[in-house]
Amino acid sequence: MECRRVAAHICSNGALMKVLMLGWEFPPRIAGGLAVACYGLVKGLSYHGVQVTFVMPLRTGEEPPNRYRLLGANEIPIPYKHSVELPPFWHQITFYGVHTVLGPYLEQLEMPIVEFASVPEPIYAFEEGKFRLEFSGKYGPDLLAEVYRYAYAVSHLAEQEEFDIIHAHDWLTYLAGVWLKHKTHKPLVVHVHATEYDRSGENPNPEVRAIEQMGLKEADLIIAVSFYTRSVVIERYDIPPEKIWAIHNAVLPKDRQPIQPSPSKRKVVTFLGRVTYQKGPEYFVEAAARLAPYLPDVHFVMAGTGDLLRGIIHRVAQLRLGVRFSFTGFLPPAEVERLFDLSDVYVMPSVSEPFGISALEALRAGVPVIISKQSGVAEVLPHALKVDFWDVDGLADLIYGVLQYKGIRPFFIRYAQAELSQLQWERASAKVIEAYKSLLTP
Repeated sequence: MECRRVAAHICSNGALMKVLMLGWEFPPRIAGGLAVACYGLVKGLSYHGVQVTFVMPLRTGEEPPNRYRLLGANEIPIPYKHSVELPPFWHQITFYGVHTVLGPYLEQLEMPIVEFASVPEPIYAFEEGKFRLEFSGKYGPDLLAEVYRYAYAVSHLAEQEEFDIIHAHDWLTYLAGVWLKHKTHKPLVVHVHATEYDRSGENPNPEVRAIEQMGLKEADLIIAVSFYTRSVVIERYDIPPEKIWAIHNAVLPKDRQPIQPSPSKRKVVTFLGRVTYQKGPEYFVEAAARLAPYLPDVHFVMAGTGDLLRGIIHRVAQLRLGVRFSFTGFLPPAEVERLFDLSDVYVMPSVSEPFGISALEALRAGVPVIISKQSGVAEVLPHALKVDFWDVDGLADLIYGVLQYKGIRPFFIRYAQAELSQLQWERASAKVIEAYKSLLTP
């Protein structure tokens, strides 16, 4: 009866729907597109009257305010027990005790391998009979330990919160989502922003993949950020197609006027993203090497950090392109906007990109984009220039054309605005609500 009442009210204004959303990132804690997507979706759902509680590992208090509620897993009071009661599904995962570093995630260039416990332990006292767990909320060498602690802490919300839907973003929160489902029997939605095959290619981390497999199997409904990602989930994890909705990401409106760069003959070609296998930084460098002799006034910027950064810097030096390259490291959102203001073309040569919000952000800034055909964002940008990630010569030709032919930039600006007008979080979140309704309607 409760589901029938909620579903009926959803059809009018959605005010009674309560969603417990689990995510690892939220602004200003941004390591990539996941935080931006979570923020946009939460804002969109709140716009439609959905009551969202977003649970992250660590809440700093600096998060942007709105009509949603934010909760840190470090704030959840946990009753103390001498033994931890693990659900049956927990034993589907193999815990290795000592884990190899998850290279695609690390926020520093070199981090040591550390030991971690697969079963959460109390960290510090909260009050008599209860405790809290600590979290860094970062992508460090103890990431898997934090994932397990997060799941254990969040599982206790079953007795503390009221909600109609559990919505878990990416593998980092799948354990928590499944645990909550088992305790509450509420429907579970898992949102796939990337898979381990996107991040690691044909050699996925077995523990991460096992968590993904379990989360996808246990989910009542799966949201993939593109049809490209939907096909990966079907083929790699053997998930029934009818269980998966493809709902594209969107972009938030620009909240400031662009900064006018000083007049200069130098053109800027930009790569923005984690410097990992998935993002294809080596193809950007090789394309730059082909262009450099023909465009002496072009400068290349690589913004981001990751496990391949040292090797990329070495390759740039080997090609004698050091004076033509700038490596900025990680940039906060305001600096990203500034970089786009200075850029003449944005290049996203991803090997496997489930979506690619940064391409929308570049277009929003009026920057022509060149994206790989192996990206989800290619599905919603018919006027973007596209190339296979491995086609370095083709990529170099496209960059050359954008920089040399004056009519291309106005063309991009004109059509980009029409495309971006359709990619709003209010629209995307309305589709997510329809997905929720399919679970709540008897």
